[in-house]
This record gives sequence, C-alpha cells and structure tokens, in this order.
Amino acid sequence: MIQITFNNRQRSVKLDAAWLRRFSEIALAECLGHPHSKRTVLAGLENVDVTIVSDRVIADLHLRFMNVKGPTDVITFDHGEIIISAPMAKIYAEKFGKPLDHEIGLYIIHGLLHLNGYKDKAPADARAMHKLQNQILKICLANPLCR
Repeated sequence: MIQITFNNRQRSVKLDAAWLRRFSEIALAECLGHPHSKRTVLAGLENVDVTIVSDRVIADLHLRFMNVKGPTDVITFDHGEIIISAPMAKIYAEKFGKPLDHEIGLYIIHGLLHLNGYKDKAPADARAMHKLQNQILKICLANPLCR
C-alpha cells in the first residue's frame, strides 16, 4: 500500500496541517482509482511526499528542474514528490473565493494525477485533467474526515 506524507516547510502562510494530512490520504485513495494508463508511476511508488514551501523555494526548483524563472503553484516529480507553494495557493484561493486548504487540496490531487499518468500541456489534456481533479476534489470534500 502506498503511503502519503504531508510536510509544511514554510511559515508565512497559516495552514491546517492536520486537515491536509487527512485530505491527502483520501485524495490518494481516490486518485489511485483513476489511472490514465495501466502503467503509471503512482502505482509503483511506496511513498508520496507532499511538501508545502515558500515562493522562494519553489521558484528555485522551477528554475533548476524546468528552466522557468519565477514561482509556480505545484511541481510534481516522478519519484513521488509533490511540491506546493503556499503563497501561490493563497493568491489563487483568494482570487477564486475558496478556502486556502481546498486550493492546496486541489494541488495535491493535481500532483497525484500527474503521477497517475495525466498530462496537462495540450489544451484538451488540460481540460480533461481539470474536470477530473474537480470531480475528485468534490468527492474528497464530501468525505466526513474532511469536514
């Protein structure tokens, strides 16, 4: 069985880490039920690490591994690491009028779907992934452990 860990490595944005840990476990179980192909990275992992970081840290990773300057919301590595920017999540949560923890939950699902073989570079792939991640988010938020 795959384990998921949640780590908050930033201090500028207040998060409900206990809720996000529970959410991560529920999201993992839901995402495992939606493989994009028979051979996905997620199915072969023993552990997935979700780490919340500052914009400075994610910008460094973004430049180092993707050669793109500036922060981004989430980066997923095939070895099972999902890195999320808390400040970016806060900006988008405010922009879309939703709770910060729900926005971070969406990024967790997004990363898990990437590990499960989903891509979002092509517009059609992005639309399909966006639709699925929103469906999974609704299922996760309806779970009694996420209330």
